[in-house]
Order: sequence, then structure tokens, then C-alpha cells
Amino acid sequence: MTAICFAIAGYAFQHSPSGPISSAALLTWPVIAAMVFFGWMTFTLQSMRIRDIGWDPVCVIPAWIAILLVDYVVAGRIPAWSLGQDDHGTIVGALINLGLFLAMLFWPSGDYESPSFGERTGSPDKPSARRDPASVMSGRIARANRAEFGRRAF
Repeated sequence: MTAICFAIAGYAFQHSPSGPISSAALLTWPVIAAMVFFGWMTFTLQSMRIRDIGWDPVCVIPAWIAILLVDYVVAGRIPAWSLGQDDHGTIVGALINLGLFLAMLFWPSGDYESPSFGERTGSPDKPSARRDPASVMSGRIARANRAEFGRRAF
């Protein structure tokens, strides 16, 4: 990513007139493509890490985005709660971002049973059983709520 940024910046500074470059002049197709690529890769890596932790990214990432949007709206409507005059966030949103950042950085990976050397995990000649989409969704919701539907824990 850094190499792509340096290549775009080098091209922009070589092919622009002397003096400051406006933001509108920097929005060219390579810059837009790099922004889309960087956004996609960041989203993918965060999703992979959240799944590696053992959480479900289908539940965590939309909740994270919703919290960020609510935080942005609250900071815009109540400027006294924002972190600064030019900042569009509150201390609550900053603490949630810090907590999720620290969780992705330091939270241990989920416990997965990995086979020892030379051990087979399953038989390759048996086809995998297809799951019902409704049961997959109810399983995700149950994991997010730490509960099972229709079962009681005693």
C-alpha cells in the first residue's frame, strides 16, 4: 500500500505545476482505484481477524458501523460532546474504536482443533452435507447472543 501511495504521489508531483496541489486535482482514476482497493483490503483483513478471534463478522462489523454512524450524528448534533471543533466523534466512539482495535491486536485466536502431523481430518470420498440457510442464520444469531433457540440451559 505504501509503494502504491508513493507511486501516485510521485506521479502527481512530477506532472503538476509548481505550487500547492488542490484536493480536487488529486482525485484522478488511479487515486480513486487505490482508495477502493485500500478500503476493500482493510475491510477484508478486519473481517478475517474478527473471524479468527471467534466472533462472527456478520454481526460485529454492522454493529461497529452502526455505532460509528450514531457517534457521528451525536457529535454533529451536540458539538459540546465532540472531541474537538474539527472532529466528528465523541469520547464514547473513540473508546469503542480503541477497544475493538486492542481486541483485534491482542485477543487470542479462537480454539480450533488442528490435526497433528500425519493425522487425517476427514474422509475425502464422502460429500459434505449441505446446511439449510435458515439453520446457518439461526446459528449465527445464537452465537452472537450466546444462546440457542428452543433449548434451555440448566
